[in-house]
Amino acid sequence: MGDDTAVNGRDRASAKTGGNLVQSVDRAISVLELLAKNGESGITEIAAELGVHKSTASRLLTVLEQRGLVEQLGQRGKYVIGFGIVRLAGAATGRMDLAQLGQTVCQSLAEQLGETVNVAVPDSGVAINISQVRGAASVTTHNWVGQRTPLHATSSGKVLLAHLPDRQREALLGEELESYTPRTVTDVADLRAELDQVLRDGYTACFEELELGLNALAAPVRGPDGAVLAAISASGPSYRLSRRRIRQVAPQLIAAAGELSHRLGYLGD
Repeated sequence: MGDDTAVNGRDRASAKTGGNLVQSVDRAISVLELLAKNGESGITEIAAELGVHKSTASRLLTVLEQRGLVEQLGQRGKYVIGFGIVRLAGAATGRMDLAQLGQTVCQSLAEQLGETVNVAVPDSGVAINISQVRGAASVTTHNWVGQRTPLHATSSGKVLLAHLPDRQREALLGEELESYTPRTVTDVADLRAELDQVLRDGYTACFEELELGLNALAAPVRGPDGAVLAAISASGPSYRLSRRRIRQVAPQLIAAAGELSHRLGYLGD
């Protein structure tokens, strides 16, 4: 009886210690994310953000500073990210592959929507698909990976076109826009209006503009500095991926784009 009581006591103590350790790790990571986002912060600011006492924040910062993950700007100054982070980032560089990371996010989104999901990047005035996952309801066997698609006639392309530097975008809009179906937008004024809408809404859709019977929607994927590196899209037959359903699933697509952006190091909203 006494032995059982002792064992149970040790188990409870161990669970409590483990819980405290997990909480400390979580808070330490929160400190790093806060400094990465703000650039620099003082102990008071950090404590307030974490909802902890200043002494707790100070202990966290001391440990992180000892490991080179943060550094203090002068005596009793504010804290910034330390160069130890560079060492850790260097070890992860080989894994920070957009296609690889995109595949995981595509898989999750394809399972949610049941449609084909792709990630595309810009390349010399076109979009190139680098990742694809087919959903359970997908009726097409077309493999878009490696395929070059026009910027003005696809949802991914319009997202990428909307976020190009002004000079590049204007140069592309100055060229003749090819018509792929009767629904392809080839009027520059109309296309400009759509690109403005992309920036306002955070996503766009195409309705049978590249292929008759095929609709799609896409949202931007951002890198660490906030620049748009790629677009993630979901496509399916027009009878299933209707205008109404596109409006319904747009939040899921935008969330997936945000998740991929976060994995690439983007800390914005």
